[in-house]
Amino acid sequence: MAADSMEIDDSLYSRQRYVLGDSAMHQMAQSSVFLSGMGGLGIEIAKNIVLAGVKAVTLHDTKQCETLDLGSNFFIRKEDVLSQRKRVEAVCPRVAELNPYVHVDMSSSALDDNTDLSFLRKYQCVILTETRLRLQKRVNEFCHSQQPPIRFIGCDAYGICVRVFCDFGEEFEVSDPTGEEPKEIFIQSITQDNPGLVTCMDNQPHGLQTGQSVVFREVYGMVEWHNVQYFSIGDTSKLQPYAHGGYFVLVKTPKTYRFETIERQMCDPQVLTPDFSKPEAPLQIHAAMLALDTFQEQHSRLPNIGCLQDAEVLLKLTEEVNATLRNKVSFFFFSSFLHARGTLPPLTAAVGGLASQEALKAITGKFAPLQQWFYLDAIEVVRPLQSLSVEEFVPRGDRYDGLRACIGQSMCLELHKLRVFMVGCGAIGCEMLKNFALLGVGLTQSSGEVCITDPDLIEKSNLNRQFLFRPHHIQKPKSTTAAEATRDINPDLEVDAHLNKVCPATENIYSDTFYSRLNLVVTALDNVEARRYVDSRCVSNQRPLLDSGTMGTKGHTEIIVPNLTESYNSHRDPPEEEIPFCTLKSFPSVIEHTIQWARDKFENAFVHKPSMYNSFWQTHSSAEVVLQRLQTGESLEGSFQVIKLLSRRPSQWEQCIGLARLKFEKYFKRKALQLLHSFPLDTRLKDGSLFWQSPKRPPAPIDFDLKDSLHFTFIVKNPRIYSLTHYTFLSIRICLKNTGPQRKYCIETDDAAKKPDKMKIPLTSEEEREAITQLEQAIATDGVTPESLQMSPLQFEKDDDSNGHVDFVTSASALRARMYSIEPADRLKTKRIAGKIIPAIATATAAVAGLVALELIKVTGGYRFEAFKNCFFNLAIPVVVLTEPAPVKRTLIRDNINFSIWDFWTIFGHEDFTLSDFMNTVREKYGIEPTMVVHGVKMLYVPVMPGHSKRLKLTMQKLIKPSVGRRYVDLTVSFPPEADGDEDLPGPPVRYYFSREGETP
Repeated sequence: MAADSMEIDDSLYSRQRYVLGDSAMHQMAQSSVFLSGMGGLGIEIAKNIVLAGVKAVTLHDTKQCETLDLGSNFFIRKEDVLSQRKRVEAVCPRVAELNPYVHVDMSSSALDDNTDLSFLRKYQCVILTETRLRLQKRVNEFCHSQQPPIRFIGCDAYGICVRVFCDFGEEFEVSDPTGEEPKEIFIQSITQDNPGLVTCMDNQPHGLQTGQSVVFREVYGMVEWHNVQYFSIGDTSKLQPYAHGGYFVLVKTPKTYRFETIERQMCDPQVLTPDFSKPEAPLQIHAAMLALDTFQEQHSRLPNIGCLQDAEVLLKLTEEVNATLRNKVSFFFFSSFLHARGTLPPLTAAVGGLASQEALKAITGKFAPLQQWFYLDAIEVVRPLQSLSVEEFVPRGDRYDGLRACIGQSMCLELHKLRVFMVGCGAIGCEMLKNFALLGVGLTQSSGEVCITDPDLIEKSNLNRQFLFRPHHIQKPKSTTAAEATRDINPDLEVDAHLNKVCPATENIYSDTFYSRLNLVVTALDNVEARRYVDSRCVSNQRPLLDSGTMGTKGHTEIIVPNLTESYNSHRDPPEEEIPFCTLKSFPSVIEHTIQWARDKFENAFVHKPSMYNSFWQTHSSAEVVLQRLQTGESLEGSFQVIKLLSRRPSQWEQCIGLARLKFEKYFKRKALQLLHSFPLDTRLKDGSLFWQSPKRPPAPIDFDLKDSLHFTFIVKNPRIYSLTHYTFLSIRICLKNTGPQRKYCIETDDAAKKPDKMKIPLTSEEEREAITQLEQAIATDGVTPESLQMSPLQFEKDDDSNGHVDFVTSASALRARMYSIEPADRLKTKRIAGKIIPAIATATAAVAGLVALELIKVTGGYRFEAFKNCFFNLAIPVVVLTEPAPVKRTLIRDNINFSIWDFWTIFGHEDFTLSDFMNTVREKYGIEPTMVVHGVKMLYVPVMPGHSKRLKLTMQKLIKPSVGRRYVDLTVSFPPEADGDEDLPGPPVRYYFSREGETP
């Protein structure tokens, strides 16, 4: 049932399907998982794998709900504790509610040294949390011995340290280790040599590694290399000479991984190192955690915080373990395990995301598995707390006892008082709110608050990774729904939900006064532009910012702290590569080009032209008046295009079919014929080389064939869009001449050329006469009604399969790909590229939110720079890299005068304060003579500009106004260089307040 449901309900899994692919999704829908332990770590894993869509999950636990669970398990409620329900009974229905296509069962039977493990044979993956190492070993040995082996994962969280262990059997085959889509790399040349050397076009990086194989295609000259797979280039000296063209593509080959059991791995563990600033940490934690396992076996409890006797015993056990290791460690993490009784929810969230992804790998064979241990610590969180008294960490009988055991009572109280602003309530936002609830961030009784805002409504595709939402929430606001769900987790939270976009237009709401009341800002956004804006507001108002993002299995976090780190805007991501106009129009070489071309056709026909049509008739409300003005020789911008649309509007279904048929002829036959007419196949450039060589591909005209399903789809999907809008959208009706080109077209071959604006191209006299004739006929034949002067532009909607939008783009792209001999893309890939969909999966979202929430604790505590960690991870490989943030840079203007991005100088003015007063005040207050004053892109004072000297007498209020919600402007002021001939030196922003009352608190 689950598999069939997935096929039917693709909208639920659409973002995840881009990450895992159809094969892995199908494999998950047939697999069952056994998960033991319903504490904080177990419930994180349960959430993620149920959202992913496995066939069945059995949740196992034997414990009863306790008050302590409220601080780590987001599915346990206060009433569960009061009624003394078993944990598994409390959480099972709530986990099941996450995904109706997953069968969630529960078990509370004993799982111990005497349990018959044969019941595990029906599962493909077994995950143990909160399980003694002795039992983990026994279960692991049983799973390893089965044929086929049952994939085993062991997870443990002890205070500020966590571990994951994976054993997927002696031979575990992975179909796709990286998940990266192979790129087509075009060839510049191939030498006849031993070994041969292949040079890539434009020195394009190939990204190949030793041992990989590639397929060469469309290589002219070396016919021996056509469609042949090679592991190495080898001797090419005896092959025919390379002529031109060709490209190669990486061939993904399965890879086999070998695993050992826990018992065999204990003395010589394979570990993943997440933080290269402390490379020995994984082995150190390994030794200390094995000692902790022994301590529990001997004392049936965890060490007590502040107990010197327990510390001595743990140290001795750690030394004994170290003696058994093949690689000895010199420093032990045993002191960190004195917090082992505690729970740090963000840390369990982070490792829960990683462990969940390993479970999906175990089931699907997709992505490289963890080999075999992963250790992660939050030592930076507790290190500044080591001087605190033991009383800071003792239990107080509330939901924060687990957290308190890690960070102390004082830090808990600071978290309760926080005033946080979070922008975005999508996937990361939901996970962050869960972390806030478990940490007690922003409690009502402590005058704290979490303010959230998001203008979006909940869609069905959100449910797969935004776990606070349910099917009955669809089309409700994300922010208010998320706030309500968060208060269910922790009723004491003060959550203020807004529906606003954070942008310059809402600065009257999110003003400087608003920011002045905040302790920190969190972004949970999916676009760079919004991040940059929020970052600029945080820098302007000296507020910390926690940023994060995911793309598929990849994630990043960035911590921005005033006066310590760079800001988000301090670095620039490489700009998104734009496809040259001439490539899109005439010379596509890869499938991305044809998809973008089809997307542009949709935009032109159903968005741009209707919008232009409406705009024209809003200005010129009468067709008769337009006709009179044209007849007098007046030129009206856009009239030719608008009148063509008016005169050729379809009124019947058959006319829509005819228009679509004409489009087919134009796009896929006549354009090809015209291009080949302009550039025959034997055309050569000035240097004698062929015009049609890689990456240029000559087109092949396509004759319409009703029996071809792709041809038929293109025709049907055009009128389908029209029909859904009651035939109000028009297409260009073109008279075809199949025998040859209709007229001479200019074929653009310059990569730097821009798409022309047809609205700005002057009309020829012939076009003017044609427009007049067409308008006369339209008025005389049908009359021009007010309804005919209105259209309803469409917006490309990728998530509604009933509207035909994606089908139109898919069929148009595939036909153009066929015309240029390009491998076509399926509907799923086309939808992702055309819709600019960011692949997403719950595992990465949970991990990134957990890592950010760890940094929130450090920001709250005012920690030193070296305590903060940025992170980049790719759970597919897997790799986790923790690094220090980039330190803030300071710019020197003069001796003893320097500034950073966090600095600004202030000048307070009044109603009669002139530009000259401003410059004199800057000189007197800061000791430097200003040479230039600029506001944004407006130059207020540049001495070399004519007339600027007269501005010195003008008041600042006359020269410039502050934006809504602000009583000041930030000005860019330059200063003279120290040496003649050098350029002026930029200074920090000079914040000019229009009155003394503008001073910020």
